[in-house]
Amino acid sequence: MNKFFKIFLIFIIINNCSLNTNSNIWTKGKKIVKEKQKTIKLLFKDEEGLKSEFNPKLKIKLKGKLVNNSFINNFNNNNGRINYKGNLKKISRFTFSKIDHFDELEPEIIFSKNNVIFFDNKGSILKFNNSSKLIWKKNFYSKSERKLKPILFLASNDNTLIVADSISKYYGINIKTGELLWSKNHSAHFNSQVKIYKDKFFVIDSQNVLICYSIKDGSEIWKVKTERTLIKSVKKLSLIIIDNKIYFNNSIGDIAAVDIRNGNLLWLTPTHSSEIIGQSFFLKSSNLVANNDSIFFSNNNNKFFSIDLRTGILNWEHNINSTLTPTLVDNLLFTVTMEGFFVIVENKEGNIIRITDIFKQFKKKKRSKIKPVGFVVGSENIYLTTNHGRLMIIDIASGKTISMLKIDNDKISRPFVLNENLYIIKENSIIKLN
Repeated sequence: MNKFFKIFLIFIIINNCSLNTNSNIWTKGKKIVKEKQKTIKLLFKDEEGLKSEFNPKLKIKLKGKLVNNSFINNFNNNNGRINYKGNLKKISRFTFSKIDHFDELEPEIIFSKNNVIFFDNKGSILKFNNSSKLIWKKNFYSKSERKLKPILFLASNDNTLIVADSISKYYGINIKTGELLWSKNHSAHFNSQVKIYKDKFFVIDSQNVLICYSIKDGSEIWKVKTERTLIKSVKKLSLIIIDNKIYFNNSIGDIAAVDIRNGNLLWLTPTHSSEIIGQSFFLKSSNLVANNDSIFFSNNNNKFFSIDLRTGILNWEHNINSTLTPTLVDNLLFTVTMEGFFVIVENKEGNIIRITDIFKQFKKKKRSKIKPVGFVVGSENIYLTTNHGRLMIIDIASGKTISMLKIDNDKISRPFVLNENLYIIKENSIIKLN
């Protein structure tokens, strides 16, 4: 047993040394090696729901306009069809202190012009430019607060970086210099996206309360309470802003619309029966995504919804099991199920256009443990990450997996795109592919 333990310890040390080269310094770009693909035919006995392909030979041709910088100040959470071709020839990384329980989180990179902003395990905020040079590193936590290892939720405009965290603190920072502008404490911790709109910012706390704050000094302007639960969900909640209205979900699956100007509740639509509200800890929903007519989202209870933006009335519903943020391109919705099926849905009527199995190359026993994490839609391909550290490149036209890159052995975040670079977060580093 001792001999085995020593061999295992040496193996861990070697692996850690190779991953953490020069902490706080971007590594030099290395060539990306593609994994060899194995084609395996799978026969599924259970074909209920979306466990089988549909129209797999149908070719999809997108005509919509390519978008740039859709990760900057995105009010409707829809990244669209990004102007990105993904050469993926080199990989480099910036390392920091390991974030605990990373596999339970949905961290987001903040892009400010050509700069990238993120945080580490002790609450330090890192800002570096598109050339991977660290501009500033700031930490505004006491020694005791750092031991709590706060998770930060970030948003920015041209002048201010707003931070809300998992230990009930929120503050504003001068985004150019990193100087602290103001800092305040709240009665409950935060667990949502943060959205900035004009001179206000919005965030949801763990009590399912939407709060509107002044960006100038952090003072509370108004708040909207929705139903509380005794057990707190680990899933980050979502916000979208359209036409002076803010829409959000809470931990029990309700969707609400609020007037930004005065905090009046316009409508609230439950998406779950009262019988399963007590199970809200296990409910995980995708980010809300919207166009000018509807809100789209899905969850891990095998439901995909379209809700009317004006009234909150259900447009349509499908048995699609996914916690991934969907993407709207032209009149089509793109999503990937937790079982590894790439689904395209027509957004108006909710008709399913095509379903392709993008996990078919994995052996059945291994496949059951592999889950998709998130994706972006590029000009020709979809770039999908998994919980076992792979980046899959999927052809939009055919729905087939073209290639797969091994980024790590553990969970990596959804991809983020800025200019010609694709960024992925792992527990102790930001990875840049170009």
